[in-house]
Amino acid sequence: MGKKHVALRTCVLCQRVRSKRELVRIVRTPEGAITVDEKGKAAGRGAYLCRNRACWENALARDRLDHALKTKLDAEDRERLLAYGRQLPDAKADRLDPTVSSGKGEGNLQHG
Repeated sequence: MGKKHVALRTCVLCQRVRSKRELVRIVRTPEGAITVDEKGKAAGRGAYLCRNRACWENALARDRLDHALKTKLDAEDRERLLAYGRQLPDAKADRLDPTVSSGKGEGNLQHG
């Protein structure tokens, strides 16, 4: 029996390619609301960020989510997303994990 396909996505800030489940999806719903989509199934335009505080803070500071979601985040959305990002671990843990791919060909993720 063949291996199951692993859906890969790219963090909009650091450009690391990871399995979809390792990233957090932020979605702009058809109604225009910005939400964190933990399950990755909500309808709308999505963007993915790593599960670390640094990617969230920098993506919001550099307007990377605005660009990826093709909208302008208002102050309320921005603060809500920052609050979510602050509860995530620091990026240092990712740099020490040899199984994390940088999207440059190393790591244990297989394309197929």
